[in-house]
Amino acid sequence: MKLNEYLQFISYAKTLEELWAAHCGQMAEYGFDRLLYGHTRYRTETSLGDPEDFIILTNHCTEYLDGFLRSGLYFHAPMLHWALENEGAASWKLIQEKMSAGTMTEKEREVYDFNRSFGATVGYTISFTSVSIRSKGAISMAHFGDKSQEELDEMWQQYGDEILLMNNMAHLKILTLPYNPPNRALTKRQREALEWVGDGKTTQDIAILMGLTSATVEKHLRLAREALSVETTAQAVLKASLQNQMFVIEA
Repeated sequence: MKLNEYLQFISYAKTLEELWAAHCGQMAEYGFDRLLYGHTRYRTETSLGDPEDFIILTNHCTEYLDGFLRSGLYFHAPMLHWALENEGAASWKLIQEKMSAGTMTEKEREVYDFNRSFGATVGYTISFTSVSIRSKGAISMAHFGDKSQEELDEMWQQYGDEILLMNNMAHLKILTLPYNPPNRALTKRQREALEWVGDGKTTQDIAILMGLTSATVEKHLRLAREALSVETTAQAVLKASLQNQMFVIEA
């Protein structure tokens, strides 16, 4: 798709699935075969929060995700450290420069060796602008073809601005769409009960509105808290809202 066609499509995407499929296809046209998008709203000075709460979108294989993401290796990735401290786009030549200078830590070298074993050594990372000190989003775009980093950098000189624009627009759209983390999706009843709480209704009010007993409403709220891994119903309302799981339009 041309730039205007892509932006038009992204603007009207209704699900993460259709948006991500289109974005992967679009980035592949520039030579980026494997993408890994991540966003957290739970960043602190020492943590990015529970990985179960991250928005993760990728077309990497399961083996790569198991080794890089689920094992916690991602936290030591040099380009992640760059993304946490910067905004915009950066060539992976930064990794090569760290290697040449001998400034890589043992953990960073472990990440490098892992990525090299999968052929993920050439690419770009984009760090998105944050509107909150608790949030951070970035995307890693790897080239698995025969281009060198120097050749990819030359391509970026010509098309980098539009690639950056496309990724920024995709990121902003992703933040508006419902995301149901694995094992933390709400049922229709749990979501409805939380929505009424968000509207300021009491348990007794909700029971009448939903045609249930107060005990059943309490059960739905308890299961919602458990699904979202929080202690209080207020926390559940906030987390469900941040994940766009509340007041969604049914398909």
